[in-house]
Amino acid sequence: MKTFGKQVWRKMRRASSRGVTLIEILIVLAIVGLIAGGVAVVAVPKYAESQKNQAKNDARTIHPVAEKWRVDHPGDNCPTVELLRDKKELSQASKVTDPWDSPYKINCGEDEIQVVSFGPDKKENTNDDIRIPEQASKKE
Repeated sequence: MKTFGKQVWRKMRRASSRGVTLIEILIVLAIVGLIAGGVAVVAVPKYAESQKNQAKNDARTIHPVAEKWRVDHPGDNCPTVELLRDKKELSQASKVTDPWDSPYKINCGEDEIQVVSFGPDKKENTNDDIRIPEQASKKE
C-alpha cells in the first residue's frame, strides 16, 4: 500500500510540473483571435457611425451661434469657428475640429448659413460631407 501511494504522488507531481504545451497555447490564441475578430466586425461600423453623429451634433451646436454672429455683425465677413471661440461666442471647451481633425467650415450665403464637416475623406464637396442644415437636394 505504501508504494502505491508514493507512485500516485510521483505521477501527480510530474503531471503538475509539465506546464502548458505549445498546442494548448495555439488553441487559446486561436480562440482569442476569433473573439477579437467578432468584436471588430461589430465595433468598427458603430465607431464610424458615432463619429458621424458627433460631427452632426457639433455642427448643430455651431450653426445657431454663427447665425447670431451674422445678425449681430451684419457688415463683417463670414465667421470662422476659431473666431467664434476667440470672441467667446462658443465655449473655450468647444471643439473647432471634427472627429477626423479637420476644421469645421462655416459657409455664408445671402439667406442661409451652413456649417460643414468634410467627413472621413477630408475632401470638400463629396458625398460624405456633413452639412447643417442639410441641402434641399438631400432632403428630397
